[in-house]
Amino acid sequence: MSGPTQQTRRVILASLIGTSLEWYDFFLYTTAATLVFPKLFFPSLDPFSATLASLTTNAVAFVARPLGGVVFGHFGDRVGRKTVLVVTLLVMGVSTFLIGVLPGYAAVGVLAPILLAVLRFVQGLGLGGEWGGAVIMSLEHGDGRRRGFNASWPQVGVPAGYVLATGLLTIMNVTMSDAAFLSWGWRIPFLLSGALVFVGLWVRLRITESPLFAEVEQQGAKAKMPLVEVLRTHPRALLSAFTARIGVDVAFYTFTAYIIVYITGELGLPRSYALNAVLIGSALQLALIPLAGALSDRYGRRPVYLVGVVGAAVWVFAFFPLLDTKSFPLIALAAVVALVTHAAMYGPQAAFIAELFSTRLRYSGASMGYQVAGIVGGALAPVIALQLFESFQSTLAVSIYVVVALAVTALGLAIAPETRDLNLAEPPRSKAPQVGPFA
Repeated sequence: MSGPTQQTRRVILASLIGTSLEWYDFFLYTTAATLVFPKLFFPSLDPFSATLASLTTNAVAFVARPLGGVVFGHFGDRVGRKTVLVVTLLVMGVSTFLIGVLPGYAAVGVLAPILLAVLRFVQGLGLGGEWGGAVIMSLEHGDGRRRGFNASWPQVGVPAGYVLATGLLTIMNVTMSDAAFLSWGWRIPFLLSGALVFVGLWVRLRITESPLFAEVEQQGAKAKMPLVEVLRTHPRALLSAFTARIGVDVAFYTFTAYIIVYITGELGLPRSYALNAVLIGSALQLALIPLAGALSDRYGRRPVYLVGVVGAAVWVFAFFPLLDTKSFPLIALAAVVALVTHAAMYGPQAAFIAELFSTRLRYSGASMGYQVAGIVGGALAPVIALQLFESFQSTLAVSIYVVVALAVTALGLAIAPETRDLNLAEPPRSKAPQVGPFA
């Protein structure tokens, strides 16, 4: 008994460390895109246009993520989960390190933002393949009655990565002058990624392959073209995974990315107000996300998920009025409650999406459904929020946008079955395409 338990814990730890490093890299860019890149890479534009251009390069990664999900998902279903997870970590680590040594616009002109966008695209490829593999490895190891809890740990990588990235950038920002921070201070956390990636690799190389994938491989039942089979046999599962994620992403990036733009640009407050508020909420999520995953094992994926959807839809109308008070305690309250509602959605999300697909197609199906939604949700959310406020000069328009996106997520949950009690094991010796729970 101790062997499987130890291996399950090792897999969860490897997934958590790896995804934390990947999201650390990802959030470094997202935060720098609002604080540093407008001045460094788009100095010829006015502040609004520079911020918009910077956020647009940020969105490039979300376009790349589905492609990364397709490519790495294919090999994850064909070669194995473990090998792909090692590659995705290397892709993300190297691209983040290179961003740290990029020259600015003043040195190489228009080539600087072009190279920035290319490296952000590569980051997106790595993260696109990372999520599915980390979640599935955690899901497919261990006790089937704890799948929601186990699969929620890679989700903890999001707040962990945010805390690490924002914390380091905040330290750099506080301990040096604005000129030094803009000149070279912001580069240190990016360069640090090159060292941190070796920690993640060391941990990941010590884990074993998923037992469910090993069983499929032993049966000779691996799919030749996983994505093609997913499109043919799991169309409704894809639709559910896609829609169930959109509102979660829109709410999250409004609560964590647009808040920085709004507080510094519209309210004229120090950026530390936004960064510290989100930092506190993210720290709480380290415990709340696995708690939500555990609750989904007891009460079901959809009920817990829906509590978060409703909570976020209600809270978004209090979120901006609290920011408008310009009081840091109330701003922190706005961010903390917002991220509590996000944790309720994000905790069960991993198991919910992964369980929609059969084992032989799970990496491709889960990655595709999850990552395509990122384009419509996370990639566009800060940009749309910025444009809505600019057009209507009211945060009410932004709040309504978030609620509409959350309504789409509620629809995705409504058309899906409850996946908590599904048997994920493949039928023995079956080489036929496996149609998932929507058959």
